[in-house]
Amino acid sequence: MDNILLLILVGFFAQLVDGTLGMAYGVLSTSFLLSLGLPPATASASVHTAEIFTTGVSGLSHLKFGNVKKQLFLRLLIPGSLGGILGAFILTSFPGKIIKPFISIYLLVMGIIILRKSTNRHPKEKEVQSNLIPLGLAGGFFDAVGGGGWGPIVTSTLLVKGNNPRFTIGSVNLAEFFVTLTEALTFFALIRLSHLKVILALIGGGIIAAPLAAITCKKLPPRYILIIVGSLIIILSIRNLLLFLR
Repeated sequence: MDNILLLILVGFFAQLVDGTLGMAYGVLSTSFLLSLGLPPATASASVHTAEIFTTGVSGLSHLKFGNVKKQLFLRLLIPGSLGGILGAFILTSFPGKIIKPFISIYLLVMGIIILRKSTNRHPKEKEVQSNLIPLGLAGGFFDAVGGGGWGPIVTSTLLVKGNNPRFTIGSVNLAEFFVTLTEALTFFALIRLSHLKVILALIGGGIIAAPLAAITCKKLPPRYILIIVGSLIIILSIRNLLLFLR
């Protein structure tokens, strides 16, 4: 736990990936903390505490660079926050490992579909905003339970429907700040906050990376974003399934 520089690098890399692709901060950071021996609830609480600051900077950066669709952001906000509260209660009461393999299978399918869409040289974009309430609820719930999942579930589902990658990632990132804040406050009420050095290191690395990630998201062509997002989701999903089967 004393290697602060390593934790800062983890926070930087996780936020760079998350801010550019709309996912994986929680998954990457939580996986690292679990490998250090932290209990799942403590790891998730630490990551979400750090994310209050990193998602705040990330969301504002996306807003500044014009990556946010207001209506999409607002429709994800409340259901995502409610799902996060429920997930935090479940994680502190029941083992979240039971649910993880089902989410991994779902995300694996989403990743394959996204990769298939990237092979279309001129993909038809649509502004699909149906079923956002159940999507936000699911994203917030599994984000709290798994220590990460808001981006992989919400972003990947919207991309599969044909939404513009840039505006999807920006809007989902801005909503994530409020979802994360709600989750962290719920964790504070249920368990004692600990490992302050870990949290501060993750915050430091993430804040440095957030503006750079927002610029990268704006400049990167949509087709390349789809390829990278799809590949990342597939890799993480297979990894989680293999860990569960051990």
